[in-house]
Amino acid sequence: MRHLWSFLAGLVVAPVTWVLVTLGQDGSARTVHRWVELGTYSTPNLIEPAVYLGVAGILLGLLGTLRVSPLGPVVAGLLLITPYVGMFVAPFTVRDRIPDTWKVLGDPLPLRQPVENGTVFLIGVLLLMAAFSAQRWRRWPGRPTAEAELTSSDKPIENTFSLTEWPPAGAENERDSSPVSLGYPDQTPTEPLPRRTGGESPWSAPPRATTRSDDTTGTR
Repeated sequence: MRHLWSFLAGLVVAPVTWVLVTLGQDGSARTVHRWVELGTYSTPNLIEPAVYLGVAGILLGLLGTLRVSPLGPVVAGLLLITPYVGMFVAPFTVRDRIPDTWKVLGDPLPLRQPVENGTVFLIGVLLLMAAFSAQRWRRWPGRPTAEAELTSSDKPIENTFSLTEWPPAGAENERDSSPVSLGYPDQTPTEPLPRRTGGESPWSAPPRATTRSDDTTGTR
């Protein structure tokens, strides 16, 4: 589809550019010649031909630089260079077939002028050269897939064991090396220290533990 739209754009841009360049060149030439005849100048007179040339440049720039199908620049370039190439074969026949009496908004439209001075040939060659850019033959890069966006650190860890190897060897080693625990601290009670009597100094050695004899029984 992009080749079709590019082809249609080339068919439209080529004649429109020819007309705009003709209006711009003829308007600029007549304005400057009038300045020379009068011996004075008025720069606003160049605004209209400058607009024509500027629009032609924008159209050519869009067609020649955007990364679309190269079919459009090729078609437009061939259409623009054909009249000048025909001047090598039958110059008078080609010149007579180009209309030179048309008018646009009251301004004369001498379409022979860009052919005779070689402007259309220059533009056509530029468009043909733009088609040789390697980037124009490639499609716009699509959105990267989710798999390509994942880096090595973002990729999930893959398990290499199968269902027949359950539980995994690593889990068995961890179970043998450390006992099962819920993470609570050891609750084994410790033996209380013997109490000191009221008359003893706090700096004295702790009293020795006294044990009752097993044979002393009874009540007092």
